[in-house]
Amino acid sequence: MKRDQIDLIETQEHVEQAARALKAMAHPLRLRILCVIGAEEVSVQDIVAAVGTSQSNVSQHLGILRDKEVLQARKAANRVFYRVGDARTLQLIAMMRDVFCGERGA
Repeated sequence: MKRDQIDLIETQEHVEQAARALKAMAHPLRLRILCVIGAEEVSVQDIVAAVGTSQSNVSQHLGILRDKEVLQARKAANRVFYRVGDARTLQLIAMMRDVFCGERGA
């Protein structure tokens, strides 16, 4: 296989990964969750408190973000912590936070 073909395949895989991540993020609550998490590792309890909805609702959306490989989870005792799993996704979320999650100027 030629290098150009390999690059195209790798690029196609990246495009598909980006599309899955963007589709997973395209929900108001999931976007709010990502704004809360940002570059940090945040517990489910802290996410629930920040977004102001039920734990079961937040957990459902965290599961979608995890399944689409946007978030990674870590258990510690009886708590679950989430963080963004990919540096490129983190860059995208940082841009979205700047545009959509921050304070708007007058």
